[in-house]
Amino acid sequence: MAVLKHCVWLLFAAGNAALTSAKTTTHNFTQTAIDNGDALNQLSAQALEALKALNQRMGINSTCTPEKLRVRKEWRTIPAEERKAYVAAVKCLQSSPNLLNATELPSAKSLYDDFVLTHLNQTGMIHITANFLLWHRYFTWTYEENLRNVCGYTGTFPYWEWGFDVEDPAKSPVFDGSETSMGSNGAAIEHQGMHLLQSFTNTTIILEPGSGGGCVETGPFSDMVVHVGPRLLWQYGTTTPLTVDKPTDDHPRCLKRDLNKHIASRYASLRNTTELILGNDNIEWFQAVMQGDDRYTPGSEVGVHGGGHYTIGGDPGADPFISPGEPAFFLHHAQIDRVYWIWQMLDFANRQDIFGTRTLQNNPPSANATLDDLIDITPIGGSAKLRDLMSTVGGSPFCYVYE
Repeated sequence: MAVLKHCVWLLFAAGNAALTSAKTTTHNFTQTAIDNGDALNQLSAQALEALKALNQRMGINSTCTPEKLRVRKEWRTIPAEERKAYVAAVKCLQSSPNLLNATELPSAKSLYDDFVLTHLNQTGMIHITANFLLWHRYFTWTYEENLRNVCGYTGTFPYWEWGFDVEDPAKSPVFDGSETSMGSNGAAIEHQGMHLLQSFTNTTIILEPGSGGGCVETGPFSDMVVHVGPRLLWQYGTTTPLTVDKPTDDHPRCLKRDLNKHIASRYASLRNTTELILGNDNIEWFQAVMQGDDRYTPGSEVGVHGGGHYTIGGDPGADPFISPGEPAFFLHHAQIDRVYWIWQMLDFANRQDIFGTRTLQNNPPSANATLDDLIDITPIGGSAKLRDLMSTVGGSPFCYVYE
């Protein structure tokens, strides 16, 4: 850790209307290296080296020094006691007083619910939009800040490398139901797979069913109560999602999961992630392929973004509006941010831009976003310009890297 710190300091499955061609990066990786993760490990190491070189050229940032630098790590590499402390901090947020007005938003039972409601209320402006990656970077970082400042968490912030668990997510250290996990799969119920209707091409993606579907049975969060939604919860065997008239009202229910190896291996493998990074040189195509934007990838793609979400599935995990109500959401989105971070750092000088409009798939039509656009997630956090969120070591506000 000390050495590293001083070395570096759709909706789920879906803009500017003009589409450019995807560009690919030349590389010398074998298919075996891409499939087994060796290539991704090398790209991650290259990203760290690039960051080190960048800091040496630009000088020390007084607000992001080696002493202040945080290092995010994959869940299974974090010591057991630290993982338990993370779970305890999440539960602390779930019992901390809400900041949103519970009279207007009856499902705001805790500070944790405030995060879910913030995401719900902005969903149409933060998915398949120009700000998708930076909004979720800021949202996830704000969640980490609340874990630390409200609940006293002092450990590392975790991410989940989906590619490690494609053969059986239920056996993953993230979901094995032990006290050092994020809880188990949902109870096994017989069901069909989800049928996802893509909004632009009107194409239906039929997914195989997972191995759960019911309430989380064991481990942390087996007693969790979900309050918000559902708003757009994909149902089994139909393209008609489940919603309620007032998703911001209180609708108490158990946390459900439907862990799915078929979705994981199809969309969230080490190959998927590595080819996403290597195969898209501009932000337009990188974010489109990541999200399965069917204006660019018509057919049967949901991208690694949808792949991670639907590998977890369940309620609220499979609902694009309220998915932060699934505690593993933040491990998934830390991984999304990690993939973006690696991609950025491989050519940082040319990867500090955005592309697209301010509404989901430009519906309704909206202006192109700019780097001076403001993200505002009051009251759970503050506001920030997109340009200030480009670097994870910019110091205002971020100071973290990935290991």
